[in-house]
Amino acid sequence: MVDMSVSIGKLTLQNPVMPGSGTFAEGMAKVIDLNRLGAIVTKTITSDLREGNTPPRVAELRNSTLFSIGIPSKGPEHYLEELVPFYRNYTPPLVASISANTVEEFGELAARLSVPGVAAIEANISCPNLKKDGQAFGMDPQATEAVIKAMKRNTDLQVWAKLSPNVGSIAVIARAAEQGGADALVSSNAILAMAIDIESHQPKVANLMGGITGSATKPILLRMAYQAAQAVSIPVIGCGGIATAEDAIEYLLAGCTAVQVGTANFISTSAMPRVIDDLQAYCVRRGITRIRDLVGAMKVHEAKLLEARAGL
Repeated sequence: MVDMSVSIGKLTLQNPVMPGSGTFAEGMAKVIDLNRLGAIVTKTITSDLREGNTPPRVAELRNSTLFSIGIPSKGPEHYLEELVPFYRNYTPPLVASISANTVEEFGELAARLSVPGVAAIEANISCPNLKKDGQAFGMDPQATEAVIKAMKRNTDLQVWAKLSPNVGSIAVIARAAEQGGADALVSSNAILAMAIDIESHQPKVANLMGGITGSATKPILLRMAYQAAQAVSIPVIGCGGIATAEDAIEYLLAGCTAVQVGTANFISTSAMPRVIDDLQAYCVRRGITRIRDLVGAMKVHEAKLLEARAGL
């Protein structure tokens, strides 16, 4: 038998696999056994009601997808009245993903969602900070730290910071989130990108730019997850281009405690159960009795490791 459990702070997950925010909804319960997941991360919500960006909002590219959804949200009341009771029927811990326009709004929304049935709150800090000329919170270490501190003041639940990859140094932002009191990091969100239709000469998404996701992004986001894990002492949850157990194992070896499966859920609803099964099979084949023994087990020459850390 393989012990598939991992710990994110005081939270124990039965395995390290969970969905990425925005790639999972209640309808998945009709096609997979939700009780098999390590955790359930729901779509990002905001304090206000939002319809999202104008279509077209999705463009299929080679080995990747460009999303410009714009965080449509039904608000906290719907979340508390509909989603929390629904997910109480399942055993994996529920993680609420939130976004806000100001530091204060992050704190207020964290307080509103701190109810029985919610185990942790993930801060989507890739959204624009209206008090900083629209610069994303996650691009500014001071703003990142302020958001996490505001949330920690307003909730006793775990706070996870979902980092933006659109930065010069992911390590700087990771340390700022840890300094603010984050219990874990999620590394990371989608990479800012664009695509143009050469026949119409128009951008492929109406908002001009969006976030690119999928297997093509994995080498970049894997590198960033490694750098984040090297920079902090709190758990890092890897996210980006994970579609197979092999992808997940790479993130674990790079230092991530758990992983989030995102775009792969749109391609195959069985992506997460398959990753869980194949992770266990890999451990059996390799004689690994605890999956957490893979965390940070990448073999690197000591001189190269010191060199990499010096560059963080």
